Amino acid sequence: MNGPDREVVFRTRGLTKTYEMGEVTVHALRGVDLDLYAGEIVVLLGASGSGKSTLVNILGGLDTATSGQVLYHDQDLTRADDRELTEYRRHWVGFVFQFYNLIPSLTARENVAIVTEIAKDPMDPGEALEIAGLSGRGDSFPAQLSGGEQQRVAIARAIAKRPAVLLCDEPTGALDSKTGVVVLEALNRVNRELGTTTLIITHNEVQAEMAERVIYLRDGEIADVKVNERRTPPSELRW
Repeated sequence: MNGPDREVVFRTRGLTKTYEMGEVTVHALRGVDLDLYAGEIVVLLGASGSGKSTLVNILGGLDTATSGQVLYHDQDLTRADDRELTEYRRHWVGFVFQFYNLIPSLTARENVAIVTEIAKDPMDPGEALEIAGLSGRGDSFPAQLSGGEQQRVAIARAIAKRPAVLLCDEPTGALDSKTGVVVLEALNRVNRELGTTTLIITHNEVQAEMAERVIYLRDGEIADVKVNERRTPPSELRW
């Protein structure tokens, strides 16, 4: 259920982002108005260069808008300074990227524990690994894990601080479809069990079937928003 019965986590109004590349001005976002609700799972769909990553980076406090407003609950991220954005990222946002960014010399459990040491209310690293479907692999080093397992360690690391929001940028982009399904199942379980508002960037239309809402971006603008009346379980997705 979206709308007035659900708490708004993010609200963007008139969001723009421009980059100067030599003498050329690139308009990455062109006036994006968007509400994201507590506990929903949303897929952000669009071609390369449509503005997906730029939007997610601004929502996550990794980048700042050129103009417009971004509210996280009542916090105006567009007015936040670097220290405030660091605190926001540290306590409220989990990130999962296409490449896993694990530390090779640390075990899976130790890679997750890095995050729990700076979090306010962390879960046990073993619990985070279990939710990500990796119980029993905590003592393995990244080189001993498959790509899908490494990505699930990255998911465990992201959720171990109990973030309110999980932002995933092409989390299956480096994986084959069978392994990608396992990763999407882990994200679905996180959303279901922790109630984490989850935003997944992809260019893969099949993956959009698992979301409550699909937001289509084209040339820096929201081209369409679709509500899935029936969400397809990740295990049934084929691409």
